[in-house]
Amino acid sequence: MRRTIFDEEHDMFRESVRSFIDKEIVPNHEKWEHDGKINKEMFQKAGSLGFLGMAVPEGYGGGGVEDFRYNAIINEEIQHAGVVGSGMCITLHNDVCLPYFINYCNEEQASRWMPGLVDGTLMSAIAMTEPSIGSDLASMGTSAVREGNGYLVNGSKTFITNGINSDLVITAVKTDPSEKHKGMSLLVLEDGMEGFERGRNLDKLGMKSQDTAELFFHDVYVPEENVLGGEGAGFLNLVKNLPQERLSIAITGTASAQAAFDWTVEYVTEREAFGQKISSFQNTRFELAEMKTELDMAWVFVDRQIEALNDGELSAEDAAESKWWCTEMQLRIITRCLQLFGGYGFMNEYPIARAYADARVQTIYGGTTEIMKEIIGRQITGK
Repeated sequence: MRRTIFDEEHDMFRESVRSFIDKEIVPNHEKWEHDGKINKEMFQKAGSLGFLGMAVPEGYGGGGVEDFRYNAIINEEIQHAGVVGSGMCITLHNDVCLPYFINYCNEEQASRWMPGLVDGTLMSAIAMTEPSIGSDLASMGTSAVREGNGYLVNGSKTFITNGINSDLVITAVKTDPSEKHKGMSLLVLEDGMEGFERGRNLDKLGMKSQDTAELFFHDVYVPEENVLGGEGAGFLNLVKNLPQERLSIAITGTASAQAAFDWTVEYVTEREAFGQKISSFQNTRFELAEMKTELDMAWVFVDRQIEALNDGELSAEDAAESKWWCTEMQLRIITRCLQLFGGYGFMNEYPIARAYADARVQTIYGGTTEIMKEIIGRQITGK
């Protein structure tokens, strides 16, 4: 089914993004998968080509265009190329972290950070999850205690995307332990701050080239100038940005499933078994028909939500719906595609095998499927 949300400018942007990925990421992906992280020069090249901070105001070097279709294109092309781990530094930076800087920076902070966030000299991360808490943010233990004109931060975070390579880390902390949600604030920790230590680059099932780290804070002094969005406003600001983050994950899921489907169609139309093309078997055609139908429905759903986000109308419940359904669909479709590859689907030299491993976290991070259903269910029942 033909998608209708993109215009000629978006198509030109897509061609540029695809060319960049083919030139700068694809040839290096194997090495970065082995190394467990990307080379930051690639990230800076993305910035120089205008692929970072499209929504950042032009006065700070950004594109000045608040149009999430550009973000979606980058995400889709990363999935199309099968380099999700190596490209995730870009999508996390654009889709998840930058909205906090755009929406909550004061003038001084924007002048200090925005140019680097746009040109790629500053890579961002966001640190919420802790070893003992995942979705239960109100119970976090990382503290920020007033000390002079700043705060002393103590605690730890885990599963932090861009955790090794990041220069700025938006860190959720408790500034008032007597309060739950109202006691939470966001502080920007900078690389090199005394007492800020990076732990292990975690060994994951998939997305090997995406650095995911533990972070430790030992009496890290953070000046009050690094409070993002005001003391005590952290939880509310996190909640406001979650719909965009979850839509981004839904786009990843749909585009990843689409890529797997396309690889599978190519494979079954070339591969033979019992003297005939695999695609000639009725079971294969039925499998492909069912998967294509699911994909067409998912794209309509996702595209409508992109339009809603652009119009400022995407609700938390709507984003939760696309996040859980599209990622669960992603797992279903990739599993079915791998089955059609047979034994070759189990070999890492085939992109379907890596897609299978890379996809598994999609129903977990950004809010588990169970949490998404709870958000939707509460809205339905009014509880």
